[in-house]
Amino acid sequence: MPSWYQGKIRYQLQDPTGKLKTINETYLLDAVSYTDAEARLYKEVAANTPDFTVTSITRMRLADLFHFEEGGETWFKCKVIYVTEDDKGREKKIVNQMLVNAENVRQAYDRIAESLKTMLIPFETTDINTTKILDIFPYSEEDRLPPNLRPISEVVDQEEA
Repeated sequence: MPSWYQGKIRYQLQDPTGKLKTINETYLLDAVSYTDAEARLYKEVAANTPDFTVTSITRMRLADLFHFEEGGETWFKCKVIYVTEDDKGREKKIVNQMLVNAENVRQAYDRIAESLKTMLIPFETTDINTTKILDIFPYSEEDRLPPNLRPISEVVDQEEA
């Protein structure tokens, strides 16, 4: 299960009139720790951004993240509630935060409903809020392994050959 961290950066940008403007940007990173999140933020953002500083890194508790390739530059944070029963038969309300990209609130609602349609338990989407997240950086296979290590499947395949 991914651990999501929200990283905020700040930098100065000169506009066409020559005036300096302060830009604040927010990113979401899948990381192991705060230190890893900061390192990944520098790695991912440094190529496209002038001299910047990391202003904050906070943990973001998300039950799930739904990314749709076909449109939607805005990320919406959705609060989804469903009721389950514990082992003693008492009802327990579960509140989950989920993130989805969409063009507008209606599309975000529809995409959450589509993504959760296989749930057997009825659920309710109670809140949908716009976030300031510009981009999301999940872990890829290259990020998970240090350069001096290889996946065990490659080692086993070599030994068998």
